[in-house]
Amino acid sequence: MASSKAKPNYNRRFFWLTVFIVILFGGYSIAWFYFANRLETTVATVIASLNRNGTAADCTKPRARGFPFRIGLFCDSVRYEDSRQGLTASAAAFRSAAQVYDPLHIVAELDSPAMVTAPNIGALGFDWDKLRASVRLATDFPERVSTAIDKLAVKAAAGGSAASLFGATHVEVHARRTDGDLDLAASITDAAIDPTLTQGVRLPPFAGAADLTIVGGVNLVLSGENSLRGHSGTIRTFDLSADTQTGLSLSGPFSVANDGLLDADLKVTIHNPKALAEHLAQAFPSNADQIRSSFGGLAVLGSNPSLPLKVKGGKATLGFIPLGVIPPL
Repeated sequence: MASSKAKPNYNRRFFWLTVFIVILFGGYSIAWFYFANRLETTVATVIASLNRNGTAADCTKPRARGFPFRIGLFCDSVRYEDSRQGLTASAAAFRSAAQVYDPLHIVAELDSPAMVTAPNIGALGFDWDKLRASVRLATDFPERVSTAIDKLAVKAAAGGSAASLFGATHVEVHARRTDGDLDLAASITDAAIDPTLTQGVRLPPFAGAADLTIVGGVNLVLSGENSLRGHSGTIRTFDLSADTQTGLSLSGPFSVANDGLLDADLKVTIHNPKALAEHLAQAFPSNADQIRSSFGGLAVLGSNPSLPLKVKGGKATLGFIPLGVIPPL
């Protein structure tokens, strides 16, 4: 006896599946290009709003790219100028992108060279191999911001030639919001400073790292203040090292009064005092004997001696040794 059950119509099912996929992809494509157009329009509006009252900004050939899974802004070059402040800044190509499923996480790249001109510093040129940044946006303030630069070189343009001022193999800067506080961290490796920036002092190549919190730092940034007066924080670590075994570090809380005077209760640790003394003696030859004598006394306390560094109303003392007065910040 033949079965009365109808055989499944696979061709029809495949047809409707194909139709569904085409409609879904077509709708997605329309939505992507709609938001891409909105991005380009918004950028054009923002640039137009900046081009007034003595300021000018430009994003050469702005366009949205990244279809189908990303969306971001691309510019052949970027430039900003404030004629009132005598400030100009320009750089090569800029690229940004965000995944369509996570639009609040934006990554960006900026190509060198860059040029910055300001009244107090003149013209500075910046070169690097790679500069990448990322930001996690929120409604009122970014949750996280990070920047990493490989092989940074800073030069000063003078008399038609470029003189090297600063270089570093790798630089990182990070900021993170923790409620109303702001966590900041930075690191630098194989850094070299030209003596013209240190009044002739020849410092050895060094590395550094910092990790601190600014209490109320979010409001400080939102207010546009450029001073720490009336604010406090904690330095979890601040390290400077000439090599893996030689350097110094400090940590502890600090505060800046409304008059700019610093208060701090810090701990300073000297790593390998004798070797550090030799680095400093070469950098400051006129004080070499005094440096070697002072650090020789520290070496008696061990290879990593620690001392309290206290600052009260700007007056600093290291242990029982007065260091002088720190001017208002």
